[in-house]
Amino acid sequence: MADIRKEDCPLDLEYISKVRINYPSVVRSANRIASSRPLKQQWQAAWLLKAVTCLDLTTLSGNDIRVGAVCVYPARITECVQFLQEIGRSNIPVAAVATGFPSGQYHLTTRLEEIRLSVADGAKEIDIVINRPYVLCGNWQGVYDEVKAMKKACGSALMKTILATGELGSLTNVYKASLVCMMAGADFIKTSTGKEDVNAILPVGLVMVRAIRDFYNRSNIKVGFKPAGGIRTAKDALIWLTLIKEELGDEWLTPNLFRIGASGVLGDIERQLFHFVTGRYAAINEFSTT
Repeated sequence: MADIRKEDCPLDLEYISKVRINYPSVVRSANRIASSRPLKQQWQAAWLLKAVTCLDLTTLSGNDIRVGAVCVYPARITECVQFLQEIGRSNIPVAAVATGFPSGQYHLTTRLEEIRLSVADGAKEIDIVINRPYVLCGNWQGVYDEVKAMKKACGSALMKTILATGELGSLTNVYKASLVCMMAGADFIKTSTGKEDVNAILPVGLVMVRAIRDFYNRSNIKVGFKPAGGIRTAKDALIWLTLIKEELGDEWLTPNLFRIGASGVLGDIERQLFHFVTGRYAAINEFSTT
């Protein structure tokens, strides 16, 4: 299970106001990472196995694979915890999407209660959704106060903060929202709910991980990163791992600080590993789809 932050930081509005993002530069850097020389043979297999350990699955399977977490809706937490115990995998944390996922457009009292109930039911990780209208209006104090309240409601559970970057309007807003959420105590910042028109794309990921690096340099606090939505192939997973290695270093390449939110990518990773071991590509029906 990932490490849980014990501290938050004051909201530094002067610092936030000075943020400016050079969009062409971000796109050039993202394209360079995406087009980097692909890994081959045993090196690719090793990195794909690393990717599996960082997956947050949104379905349950009988496959004996140690993933980062299993993510479910709040109403399914209890049975998911029980199932993992029955199959001897209670070491895999159950994560729950809360706070009116995916829109987040519910009364704050309701969102906080959903967090508390999810933790009481056994969730070890909570994926919250920030107030996007606050971001679009530049109400950074409002974003900070709500995220801080949600962090308190999480108690002993790890909090992953979903920015829904496809709805924030600009990369500058993405960077600012990342910083504000980290100041408020987020353990992870996450790109998307997976329900937006634009989800995890590399330019957004680059901006977010650089915000993480900047925040770490200023506070000495390590915050995790989770891209989610639109990651469908083993190649996609390798590109995101490359981004983390280049921008944050090997220290972030663990489930404690990096997760991939992708319910469909595991099958392609399995097929690539099968090919590495056997020399042939497996048919789709040779792997579990449950």
